[in-house]
Formats: sequence, structure tokens, C-alpha cells
Amino acid sequence: MKKISIALLGASLLAALPAAAQDNAKGEAELAKAIAGRTAGKPVDCIFQRDIRSARIIDGTAIVYEMNGGLLYVNRPRSGASSLDWNNIMVTDTHSSQLCSIDTVKLIDSGMRMPVGWVGLGDFVPYPRPPKG
Repeated sequence: MKKISIALLGASLLAALPAAAQDNAKGEAELAKAIAGRTAGKPVDCIFQRDIRSARIIDGTAIVYEMNGGLLYVNRPRSGASSLDWNNIMVTDTHSSQLCSIDTVKLIDSGMRMPVGWVGLGDFVPYPRPPKG
């Protein structure tokens, strides 16, 4: 009986892989569109919260922070990225005036107002505006 259950579990996991890969490809394409024309800078551990103009979730992939002045920071979480959904509300747990790679973000369903996951932030990769001209 256990062998059958394990085989069924394995088969269901394999069947789910293409959908997960497809979702990831969609997120990667959306992220590429968000940073089009920009070149990545040197990653940093922290950004000042006061400088964040907006934050946007890229499903299953990353969080894009738009800063005052147009600089974008892309954060690919170290853990929990698969929980990222554009329809969620982010509640950030910080302990200073900076948002850092050691901080966590709780994800709340915007309709039900219930926790649906969390992410552990990674490094913040800057993407400055492309030079004019």
C-alpha cells in the first residue's frame, strides 16, 4: 500500500512540474519587462525605507522596489518566492529604518485578509534608469 501511495505522489509531483515551470517563465518575462533597458548594478544588503516609492510583486519570482528618483531594486527572495502573488498585500517585518536581506515579508490575501505565506528577502539588485541620449 505504501509503495502505491509513494508512486502516486511522485506521479502527481511530476505532473505539476510543467505548470510550475510555466508560471516561473511568466514571472521571469514580467520581470524582464519591468527592468527592460536597465543594467544591473552591484547588489546591496539594505535599502532605506523612506526612499521606497512603491513595491510590486512579480508572481513567484521577485519584488521590485521603485525608489524616489526612479531607481529600481529587484529582490529575489532567498526563501518562499513561490508564495509571491501580485494580489497579495506585503507586510514587512523590519527592525530599523532600512529594509534588509535578513528581513521577512508576510503575504496577506487581499480578499480574505488571511496570511498566505511569507518570504525571506535576498540581496537588493539596483537597476538605474538608462542614460538619456
